[in-house]
This record gives sequence, structure tokens and C-alpha cells, in this order.
Amino acid sequence: MNNQSDRFFITGTDTGVGKTVLSLLIMQYFYYKGLSPFYMKPFQTGCNDPYDTDSDARFIYSNIAQLKGKDPAQSVLYCFKNPKAPYFAARDEGREREIKTEQVIQALAARAKDFSPIILEGAGGLFVPVDQRTLMIDLIERTESRPIIAARAGLGTINHTLLTIKVLRERGIEPTGIIFLDPGDRPTPPDMISENMESIKIFSGIQVAGVIGKIENFSMPQEKYYDIINKIFETF
Repeated sequence: MNNQSDRFFITGTDTGVGKTVLSLLIMQYFYYKGLSPFYMKPFQTGCNDPYDTDSDARFIYSNIAQLKGKDPAQSVLYCFKNPKAPYFAARDEGREREIKTEQVIQALAARAKDFSPIILEGAGGLFVPVDQRTLMIDLIERTESRPIIAARAGLGTINHTLLTIKVLRERGIEPTGIIFLDPGDRPTPPDMISENMESIKIFSGIQVAGVIGKIENFSMPQEKYYDIINKIFETF
């Protein structure tokens, strides 16, 4: 595999769209396929440490049988308390000078020796600042990762998703796929989802792979959600 085929970057159209849930499903999918994936959350904000109840890495490790008993700290490079963009969360603690994007690249190379594929989860969307000079989209470029877009299913997603695609393409980066997430107790009306998918297909040429709804048991999600993941990775 070359660098462009075994690194996938889960980016969102906004914060709180469901990137971690999508990362979990993708990790579970690759384990099911008999591969040895690795989850990386280079910048975790909004929690005290990788073991915190709000830690994305802890959520991933707690819901994958193959990771039970393993250390979620292996997947996190930087952890900051305030739920903000990494640069500002780090600055709140006087730690902004600690952030070195080169460390992310080095850690990725080290993990890639033993695991494939690598699933990287970003923080928020493409224009979230990592430091004073680096945005999340820059991290996608520097890690030579293929982005997968996590987007809301409901109102507003057409604009947010098309803008995300446009910005990626302006950098010469083609999205690997798009998945809607709709975890609320009141699902988005099917006609709105259909219209949102239609618009994104018309104006970007990319077909949304499907919709991930509410999951009751994250350790054993519904089989239909893996079918959606498979639409993106069936040729992997």
C-alpha cells in the first residue's frame, strides 16, 4: 500500500457532527475485514486526559473488542481541557508552543510500521486552527491522508458539505466519501435527506454513501451501518 491508500482522515463539516462515531464504525469494519487498523486522535480537546469520560479515544477503545484492555493514550498526542480549537485550548493552558505538527507525522509513520490502515480523526472542520500557522486541512495534506467527510443529515448540510468539498478540491484533495449522521431522537425527515443527497450529488459529483442513525449499542451497531461503510471501502 502507498501512503495515499492506507491513511484516512475523518473530518467534519462542523463540530459535533459525529466524527468519533464514524471513526468507530470504520475501525470495527476494518477489524471485521481481518485488517489491523489503528485509531489516532492527534488533538483531543474538552477532556482532562485520554481516560476521561469525554475522551474520544476512550470511547473508541471501550467499544471495540480487539482494543479492550489496551491503553487509549497510545492514540492521543495532545490533550487539552477546554472544548475549543486545539490552538486556543492549548493557549488557555500556556501550552501552545508544545504543539508540533511534525510530531503528528512522526507518530503516524511509527504506527504505520505495525498497523494498516490508519484512521485519523480531526477536531471540528477543515479550518480549525491547530497552531498559529496550521489548519486541519494542512494536517490532511501533511499526513498524506484521504479525507472522509462526516456531515449532518438535516438542514444546513448542503451548504456545509459543498463548502468542505470545494475547499478540499482547491487544495487538490479529492474526498474519499461522504456519510451523513443523524443520531437524534427525532430523525431528519426522509424527503429532506433525499433532497440533501441529491443536491450534493448534483453540485459535487459525489454520492453520499448513506445515513448513520441513532445507535443503541456502540459495541454492536446495526449491520446496515457497516454496509454504508463498505460503499466507501469496497475496493480497498
